[in-house]
Amino acid sequence: MRLHAATGDGIVRLDELGDGWTAGRSLSESGAQCLAVDPADPDIVYAGLREGGVRRSVDGGESWVNCRLPEPGVFSLAVSAADGAVYAGTEPSRLFRSDDRGESWSELEALLELPSRPTWSFPPRPWTSHVRWIAPSPHDANLLLIGIELGGLMRSTDGGRSWQDHRPGAQPDVHSLAWHPHAPGRAYEAGGGGAAFSTDAGETWQPADDGRDRHYTWAVAVDSDCWYVSASTGPYAAHGRRDPQARIYRQRPGEPWQPLSGGLPEPLTAMPYALIATDGRLFAGLADGQLWESRDQGESWSPLRLNGDAPEALVALA
Repeated sequence: MRLHAATGDGIVRLDELGDGWTAGRSLSESGAQCLAVDPADPDIVYAGLREGGVRRSVDGGESWVNCRLPEPGVFSLAVSAADGAVYAGTEPSRLFRSDDRGESWSELEALLELPSRPTWSFPPRPWTSHVRWIAPSPHDANLLLIGIELGGLMRSTDGGRSWQDHRPGAQPDVHSLAWHPHAPGRAYEAGGGGAAFSTDAGETWQPADDGRDRHYTWAVAVDSDCWYVSASTGPYAAHGRRDPQARIYRQRPGEPWQPLSGGLPEPLTAMPYALIATDGRLFAGLADGQLWESRDQGESWSPLRLNGDAPEALVALA
């Protein structure tokens, strides 16, 4: 197992070795904000920088090149499992696509023609907004969801050539999105006012908040039969260097949300900025650099044993 962590000032590569992990800094760049790994080739990794565009590695983070994105402020990245397209979202809100692994980019300009665009505004910087999350469907190369922070959840069924404006029932303050790995029509959202899900490929959404006592949700992850969100009491607690009183929750079909605490501090004193469900394992990355793993859908947790240059902060995990 290999993971990559964006720490705000670089990228740390994490490799599982026996019952522990080795950690080594693979990129030192200020503003390391987001990550994406090519589903078809785990050695191909993309890093997005707040002021430096996109970097690409084809050797698992051993070396990096500048992909020369036209807009420098990168807030989101994704690689489509359906056709390999690379997407980058920026501040101010623009969306770019590459079909040659970041060698060249084309802007999906129709996004900026949406009627809601004049209302897009990120509260800490109200004069602007950004593409906070990009979720290409792993089942349909033409189906694409994106989240504007703060502006809405937008949907395209033609690869970004045209867009539907904010989808009914979805949270407008989008933080993260995910598709079900096996059920093509199911998608999931974590937003500033709660969580939501879709059963019609993102056309419409339903709120999913029963059982949670915290509604400022941030990260989302999905496995075969349940989904997970991280949540805090509000944005200032989550991001303002206060005690976030954070929790990780799990929802199974037909059940309310359940807080997960077996082995975790309760409540968490650092915001879980990243959740990843893969190969029957669930990983959580916290703002202070802590990394936790569960192998039983969150019933019990153990901290990753890290040797080397462990992250002291974390903003994204891939």
